[in-house]
Amino acid sequence: MRLAELSERSGVPTATIKYYLREGLLRPGRRVSATQAAYDEGHLRRLRLVRALIQVGGVSVAAAREVIAAAEDTSLDHHMRLGAATWALPRVPAPEAGDEAAEAARGAVDGLLARLGWDPARVEVTASPAYRTLLDSVAALARLGYPCGTEHLLPYGRLAAELAVTDLDLVLAEPTADGQVEAAVALTVLYEPVLLSLRRLAHAEESARRLEGGDVGGQDDGSGPPELSRPTPAAGDRESGPSR
Repeated sequence: MRLAELSERSGVPTATIKYYLREGLLRPGRRVSATQAAYDEGHLRRLRLVRALIQVGGVSVAAAREVIAAAEDTSLDHHMRLGAATWALPRVPAPEAGDEAAEAARGAVDGLLARLGWDPARVEVTASPAYRTLLDSVAALARLGYPCGTEHLLPYGRLAAELAVTDLDLVLAEPTADGQVEAAVALTVLYEPVLLSLRRLAHAEESARRLEGGDVGGQDDGSGPPELSRPTPAAGDRESGPSR
């Protein structure tokens, strides 16, 4: 296909495609004349991946180039290619050593991994950008005094383990190794906002189930929502409520 058709089928403007070509995000087409090149389905698939990374995932051009380079590194075995491509996605720095909250976070997270039966040596957990992001997030919770111990993290870890089975089934459904690597990257980027949105919808549903039309404090038997869901009473009302 020519550039105009590639643009039409992908929904990406021709000027943007030319920019991606210059930046090395898209391999050159097959030259058919001095001024024209032909593109194939591989270009279309790669262009959709780049678009997912940059426009949906908010990944920089430089980071997208790193992801694609990892995805194309055939010197790695298939498991490592899948991991290398997703590891190249944006990350946050690890918490500073010596920070009390960071040390508490590391203990909670490592305890979680042990409870889940995940082998750090096999999945290289401690070198993973996701591990560092998890440490940073749990440390932030600890600094603010929110519950974030191993027992609090365990339900999230168990759900993540279940979701990983579904995710990998989707990836391995692709018929080629290259398609599986691209799917691993694209689905990581595209399904994360899906998970976040579903979680927020579930929060609204659960809140309505527990609180709609009822007392803001939840059920009287103590099985209602946690203290964080209860608004602080006004000064004039403090004497009528339970002491804090």
